[in-house]
Amino acid sequence: MTKQKKLTGVVVPLGALYTKSNQIIGEYPDLIPFANFCKSCNLELIQLLPVNDTGTQSSPYSGLSAFALHPIYIRLCQVPGFSTLYSTNPDFKNQYDEFEKNNKYTARYDYDNILNTKISLLQKLYNQTEEADSEGLEKELQKFINANGWVKTYAVYKNLKWKYIQASWKSWDKEDQNMSEQAITALWNKEELKKDHLFYVWCQLIAANQFSYAVEEVHKLGILLKGDMPILMNEDSCDTWSLPQYFNQNLRAGAPADGENPTGQNWGFPTYNWKNLKTDNYSWWISRLKTVSNYYDAYRLDHILGFFRIWSIPQRDCNALNGHTEPFAAIKRDDLLKAGFDPDRLRWLSQPHIPTYVIEEVTWNHDVAHRILELICNRIGQEELWLFKDSIKGSQDIWDADFGDLCDGDAAYRIKDKLVNYWSNRTLLEVEKNKFVFMWTYGQSTSYQSLNETEKETLAEFYEQLNKKNEKLWKKQAEEIFTAITERIKMIPCGEDLGVGIKCVPEVMKKQNILGLRVVRWCRYWDKDKQPYVPFGKYEPLSVTTTSVHDSSTIRQWWEENQSELEEEKREEFSEDIAFDILKNCSESASMWYIPPMQDFLYLNKKYWLETAEEERINIPGTVTKFNWTYRMPVSIEELSGDSDFIKSIKEICKR
Repeated sequence: MTKQKKLTGVVVPLGALYTKSNQIIGEYPDLIPFANFCKSCNLELIQLLPVNDTGTQSSPYSGLSAFALHPIYIRLCQVPGFSTLYSTNPDFKNQYDEFEKNNKYTARYDYDNILNTKISLLQKLYNQTEEADSEGLEKELQKFINANGWVKTYAVYKNLKWKYIQASWKSWDKEDQNMSEQAITALWNKEELKKDHLFYVWCQLIAANQFSYAVEEVHKLGILLKGDMPILMNEDSCDTWSLPQYFNQNLRAGAPADGENPTGQNWGFPTYNWKNLKTDNYSWWISRLKTVSNYYDAYRLDHILGFFRIWSIPQRDCNALNGHTEPFAAIKRDDLLKAGFDPDRLRWLSQPHIPTYVIEEVTWNHDVAHRILELICNRIGQEELWLFKDSIKGSQDIWDADFGDLCDGDAAYRIKDKLVNYWSNRTLLEVEKNKFVFMWTYGQSTSYQSLNETEKETLAEFYEQLNKKNEKLWKKQAEEIFTAITERIKMIPCGEDLGVGIKCVPEVMKKQNILGLRVVRWCRYWDKDKQPYVPFGKYEPLSVTTTSVHDSSTIRQWWEENQSELEEEKREEFSEDIAFDILKNCSESASMWYIPPMQDFLYLNKKYWLETAEEERINIPGTVTKFNWTYRMPVSIEELSGDSDFIKSIKEICKR
C-alpha cells in the first residue's frame, strides 16, 4: 500500500460488533464477518478504538497496560478445552448458559458483569487446561513469555490487583507500591504464585491468538486495520507502577481553559518524563508500537499535540487553570526585576491576594472571617489582605480545609469556592524557583487589570518572547520523538490534531508523514464572517476526513442541533437522503483517507436508527456513566450483509 492511495474505511469499537451467534459484546473473532461485510461494501480499512486491558474502567482510553489486550473480547467457546469442560463440568456449563441467557442483545452492554463473568469462566478453563497438560501448557506459555517481555510484569501487577480487590496500586502496602525490577522478578519467581501469574499470561496468549487469527483473515480480504494509541496512561496502570521513571506523578495532563471549559480540563493522567524516555532511546514507546504492529497497518496517535507540549497541572489542583505547558520557556526573576517589577510588584503578580471582605461577605462577621483565613493564609502586615500559606499546594488543599464550627456546611462550601477562584487569580505562575510563566487566563486576573499601560506593554514583550522560545522547544521535542519512534515502525502514523493552533504542529506532521484529522463540522474559517466551511478540495491531502468522532455527536444529532439555529422555512428533518448526501459530499475531500464511524453509515437505512440520536453516541465527554463506551450496533452483521440497498449506498460513497 502506498501513502498516495485514496481509500474509504469505517471506525467502530470492537465491543459494538453484533452477530446473531454473539449477542453479548463484540469479540476478536467478530472482526472476520465484519470484514466480509466491509469487503462487500468496498470499504478498505477498519479502524478500531483501543483494545488494551483497561481493568475495571470501561473507557478504552484508560489503559491498565500499554501492551496487554483486553480479556473481555475473548470468545470463550473458541478457547481450547471449552467443549470438554462444558460437557463434563455441570457448574461450568450452568454458569456459561446463565451468562448467555442473561446477556441477550441490548443497545448498551453491561461492562462490569461481562468482564467479571468472563474472568471467572476463563479461570475455570485455565484450571482444566493446567490439570490436563501442565507440562505442555507451561512450554506454550514460556514461548509466549519469551516473545513478550512485558507480560511477566503485567501478570505480577494483575495478581496484586486481585489481591487488593482491584484497588489502585497507590493504596497498596508500601512494599508492593514501590517495587524495583528485581523485586517484581522475585515475586514472579515465587513458586506458590506461579499458577496465579501464569493465568494472566494464558489470558494474553488466548487473546493474542484470537486477535491474530482475525487480523490474518481481515488481511486476506485485502482490508487494512488501523489501531488507536492513547497518548497517556492511567495513573493506576501496570506501566506507571513498574516504570515510575517515565512518568511525572506530581503532574496531571489536561487542557487549558476555553469557551466550553472555562476552568480547563484535568484528565487525571500523569504526564511523561520525556527526559528519561529520551535517555532510554524511547524504548518503551518503540516497544509499545512494535507490539501493536503485530495487528495493525496504521495507527492513530491520540492527542498528538501532547508530543509537542502537554498541559501539565499540579497534582493537588482539581481544575486545570494553574497548569502550564511542558516543556516551557520561562521568565527569570532577575529579568522581571530589571524590567522594573520590584519584589512587592512581582509578588502581586504571582501570588493571589485575598481581601478580608471576600470571606466577610459570607460570614457577615469580621472576626470569624479572620479566624477562617488564618487557617490557610498569612496576613500581609496590618492590611486586610492575605496570602495562601506555603502548605497550600493546590485547590484540593483548599477543599480539604477544616473550618470546624466557624461556619456551617453551606457557608464553608461558598467560602472554599471563592478561595479556589482566588487560587487561580494571578498573572504569573512560578513553575520553578525564580522561573515564571503566564497564567493561561492572566488577562482576567485582578493583578493584571491593575497594571498601568507601560507595565502591560512590558509583559506583552515578555509574552511574545516566550511564545517564540516555546515554539522552538515544542518543535524540537516533537521532531526528536517522532524521528525516534515512527521511523522504526512500518505502520502508517495518523495524529489526532483537533483544535491545534500552533504553527509548528502541521509543519512537523507533514515532515514526518503523519496524517492529520479533519472532522468536517470543525473544518471552518473560524476568523471569517459566518465561519464558512473549508472547501473539500482545500483539505490537506496528508489527512483523514471523518464526519464524527467517538467524543462527538453523530451526524444525525449534529444536524438536529444545527437545524434549530436556522430560520423555520430553512429547516429540514434529518433523513436517509440527507445522511447519504453528507457522507457522499464528505467523501469528495482531498484527504488521502475517508473514515466515518459506523453509526453515521447506519443512517442510510432508517430501520437501523435508535429512538434518539443521543442514544447512538459512544461517549459524552465530562460524564462518567455506564452509558459511555458501551455502545452496540443496533443491527447484526448478518442483517447488514443481506441488505443489498444499504451495501449499494455505501459502495456509491466509496467511489472516490
